[in-house]
Formats: sequence, C-alpha cells, structure tokens
Amino acid sequence: MSNITVCARFRPSNSKEKQNGNDSGCIRNIDSETFIFKDEKDEEFVFSFDRVFYEKSEQSDVYQFLALPIVRDVVVDAFNGTIITYGQTGAGKTYSMEGPGILECEEQNKGLLPRVVEGLFDSINSLDEEKTYSIKLSMVEIYMEKVRDLFDLSKDNIQIKEIKSRGIILPGVTEITVLDPAEALQSLSRGIANRAVGETQMNVASSRSHCIYIFTIQQEFLSRDKRTRFGKLILVDLAGSEKVEKTGAEGRVLEEAKTINKSLSALGNVINSLTCGLPGKASHIPYRDSKLTRILQDALGGNARTALLCCCSPSAFNASESLSTLRFGARAKHIKESPRVNFSEEKCDTSSSAASPSRDESSARILNKLRGNLKVEDVKLLEELLIQEGILFEPPSVEEESDIEDLTLQIISSLQAAMEKLTAAVDELKRENRILRANVDASTESLFYKGANNGSIFQNMILRIPTFFFRWLGYTSSPTGWQ
Repeated sequence: MSNITVCARFRPSNSKEKQNGNDSGCIRNIDSETFIFKDEKDEEFVFSFDRVFYEKSEQSDVYQFLALPIVRDVVVDAFNGTIITYGQTGAGKTYSMEGPGILECEEQNKGLLPRVVEGLFDSINSLDEEKTYSIKLSMVEIYMEKVRDLFDLSKDNIQIKEIKSRGIILPGVTEITVLDPAEALQSLSRGIANRAVGETQMNVASSRSHCIYIFTIQQEFLSRDKRTRFGKLILVDLAGSEKVEKTGAEGRVLEEAKTINKSLSALGNVINSLTCGLPGKASHIPYRDSKLTRILQDALGGNARTALLCCCSPSAFNASESLSTLRFGARAKHIKESPRVNFSEEKCDTSSSAASPSRDESSARILNKLRGNLKVEDVKLLEELLIQEGILFEPPSVEEESDIEDLTLQIISSLQAAMEKLTAAVDELKRENRILRANVDASTESLFYKGANNGSIFQNMILRIPTFFFRWLGYTSSPTGWQ
C-alpha cells in the first residue's frame, strides 16, 4: 500500500499580474521536491511533494512523471487510474490538462489529455498479441450539481450508481469506441466545445464546471474461457475555487461560483476524513455530500492509482489561495492507495444463475445482519416497512443494490430516531407521573390529618351533651346523685 502521488506546479506570471505590479514571487525553490512559500504576511512555510514543477517546466515533464506510470498500469495490469488537476481559478489547471488546444497544438505545448491518449495506444501496441484491446471514451461535466453528458446534451442529469464488481458507474452515459488517437482527439474536441465556460476578472475563459474524461480499456484473452479484464482511467479538470471580490462574479456566474466552491469544500472534507481518522478505526467518509466526491470515490477510497497536480500562481497577489491549494495537496499526500485488478470471467447462464442468490436469500441475509445490531421488534418493523415499500421481495438489479442499501440505512436511522423520541417521551411521562403521585400523596395525607382533628372535636362535643343535659335536670355531677 502506497500513498497517492502529489505534485505542485507554478505557472509563469500572467500579463495582468505584471501590469499591476503583482508579479513578485512568493516561492523560493530548494530542489525538485521542496520549496519555501511566503504568504502575504511574509510568514514562510516549507512544502515537500513528490515533484515540484516550477515556472520553466515543460508539459512533457508533467506527463512523464505524473501520468505515464498510471497509463501503463491501467493498460498492462487493468488497474483503475485517476489524474486530478486542482487549484484556484486561473492557476493553469485546464492548460496543464488540455494545453492551448486539443487538435492543433505544437508538440511541446500538448497537455496531459492528448499525451494520455497517445500513451494509451502506444502501450497497447507494444504488448503481445495474446489479448485483444478496446478503448471506450466518455466525457461528462458536473455543472450546478448535475452530471451532464458532453457527447449528448439531452442527458443532462445522469445518476451515479455503484456496483461491487465495477465500482462507481454512470449508467446511460454515452460511450464512444475509439480506434486510434486521431479519432479519440476529435471526439474529445466535440465534448470540450460543449463544456460550460464563462468570463471573470480572473480568467477570460473560466471553467464553470468540473470536467471528467473517462477511458475504459478492456482486455479480452484469446483463450476459450473468454476471460476479460478492464482498466478505467479518469482525468478530472476541476473548476477553480473563487473569491467573489477578485472575480467580480454576479448573477448566474455568482451562483456557479457558489456551487463550485461548495463541491470543492466537500472534496476537502473527504480528504480530511480520509487523513485525520484514528488509526485502525473506521470512520464515516462523506462521499455522498457532492456529485464530485461520489464520482471520485474509487480514486480517493484507494482502488486506483491516483495522482494530484496542485496548480498555483507564483504571484504574491494570490498568495492566500496558493497557500490553501498547497495545504490541500499536503493533506492529500497521506491518502493510501491499494488498487485491485478489475478481472471478470464470462460463464454460462447456468453457472451465473446458480451463483446469484435468490431474492429471498438476499432479503434473509440483510435481515440477519440487522438482527445482530437491532432488537427483534425493530427488525420485524423494518421488514414490514420494506414489504410495504415493495423492496423486500423485488429482485433488485446490480445498479439498484446501493440504492436499496441507502434506503435501508435511512429507514433504520428513522426508526432509531423515532425510538429515541419515544424513549424521551416515556421518560418525561414517568417524571410527570412521579410528580403527580407525590402531589396526590401529599393531598391525601393533609386531608387525613384534617379529618382526624375534626373527628376529635365532634367526639368531645358528643361526650359533653349528657353533662349539659343532667345539669339542666338538676344533677350536680353524676346521674346517681341529686342536688
């Protein structure tokens, strides 16, 4: 198990920074892995990454160190791979990913994306002929918290599903089979043209969405058993974090900025949860807090070779944003990765149907697991609710398994919350009952004492009646004596 690869890249100062006199540097390089960063208060911080690409670094340097090892692992070993560019708006993320253009671009200026395409086909062509390969390409963007298919704009709200054997998938997304680099780049160019962009004071062509490029490389062995393996390579060009006072965003652009910042904040929370948990103790990772973190669940969760490129401005004007980006990268360095080979075998219908459990067996398995953590009455109630919802005995498809688990957890959570409220209400009723009982006892005791006192007075009055009567008849002190 190793850590993910994290690199930092500083772009050259742009013309606006030079015109405003904000091109004074805030970094002092020590070597290819370590540098000193000075913030706006002249406080210095030392950062170390797997590699630091300074202002004069070449696009090919970034590809060779950051991406090429992952490309080879995806093709040769059928691993998952993910490459992410991260940083504030205008920091050079899209340039690092795409270069100045996908189709017409000088060799030295090509970004990661066209180099990855060429690297995939080069790696396949260099392997033996015992396997056949196919490459499928998908391209989506996360815009305003909706996943949009950039190859088919009518699919503007694609759902995210999870399958145990394949991880996170996007059912219904357009997949284009590409046969050579030229065809792949043409398809990518069409998708990029559909991406949401806008102008701000920080960037004339600011990305208003997170763009995700997905390459699925399938290997089929030429043997009789038709074994297949597949690797999935994802490239993610994140939209940049923004400060409204610097970008001048308003109206629709402002709403886009809020959504972008919210999803990047969710990404930061996932990184914190992954790196700040107690050793050996499982903790909740909030992947579902945003579409971005949900799609990146495999990459961040360990089942992928993952590389992160932190793009920064060298200008002191952007020191606070660059410092935030570098701290994000420093935390991400502690994420562990342990990718698994994506391997499957095609079997006959009889064996596959025998291997798949019946819906009764699946339901019994879920309920048995719940019985270990809940009371029998709670499980019975849950079973009744699931039957009423038509879930328990409906044969779920593999895409729906995670949804059923989510619903089950929601029902359990609701039941637990209801039980807690009921317990609190019972405790409150018991407390009020004790108070009422004490008041009743006190009132009864008071009435008893009052009744006892009144009885004594009445008894004395009765005893005195003969005395008055005899006195009235002329007796002096007793009925036997006369006066």
